[in-house]
Amino acid sequence: MPSRKTQELLIMVILLEFTKDIWMLPAPETVFMDSANMRHVLRWTHPEASCNTTVVYSVQYQGEFELVIKNGSWINAPDCQKIPHTDCDLTFDLGSDSDYNVRVRAQCGSRLSAWTKFPFNRNNVTPPVPDIKVTTAGDALLVSVRKFPLTAITKVVVWKKDGEQQASVSLMAADQEVLHFAALQEGAVYCVKAQVFLKSDMHSGYTDSYCVSITAPGAPAWKEPTAVTVTVVIMLGLLIGFFWSIVHCYPDSCQKYFQKATLPHFLVSI
Repeated sequence: MPSRKTQELLIMVILLEFTKDIWMLPAPETVFMDSANMRHVLRWTHPEASCNTTVVYSVQYQGEFELVIKNGSWINAPDCQKIPHTDCDLTFDLGSDSDYNVRVRAQCGSRLSAWTKFPFNRNNVTPPVPDIKVTTAGDALLVSVRKFPLTAITKVVVWKKDGEQQASVSLMAADQEVLHFAALQEGAVYCVKAQVFLKSDMHSGYTDSYCVSITAPGAPAWKEPTAVTVTVVIMLGLLIGFFWSIVHCYPDSCQKYFQKATLPHFLVSI
């Protein structure tokens, strides 16, 4: 009968072989969060390991609630369990401004890798430069901005061209669709630029400046170019009609319009 020491050694060897069988698959590497346009996609590289089937991946995340209240539990990312690709969109899973831990592991058949962890807080992500649209309505400017999360505020700067030192600044909430600037000077050119702020004081760069001309108060933007076009068409029509009448004027019909004047009687004898 083996001694107690021999038995312990055998048990240790068995445990080591069991552990090796489970964890022999390398863990995912180069794990990072690809944040663009307020979307957060976790990405990683494929581990270098031999596998007779497709390597699949599972992703979990842990917020402050899971860490503190639920004793460090983890939540499965619902759309990222046993997926064959090396990315996972967590935009809607990481929906608050708190700190998160994210982890991913690989699986080949029954073999599992260790978890690779990644800390994340969306407030540490620099927001992108916003997309803005600037239009006019009479003597007013209308500024609309692409939708952002409710934690975002857009700063909109408006100034008369060549007078940026006297620019006015307005704040636009994420749920606000249009910012309205009324009673602007007719015929003047106004410029607009914007940037996005998050609650964490992270902010984007400014957009390019967009400059537009203000039409008369209450006048539709199409009225002036339409009036010019109609005037040009009428003048061309009159000119064409005039030259056509000259070219096609026959002697008999034109006689009454172009009659030869009779000489005065006192000049006839000269």
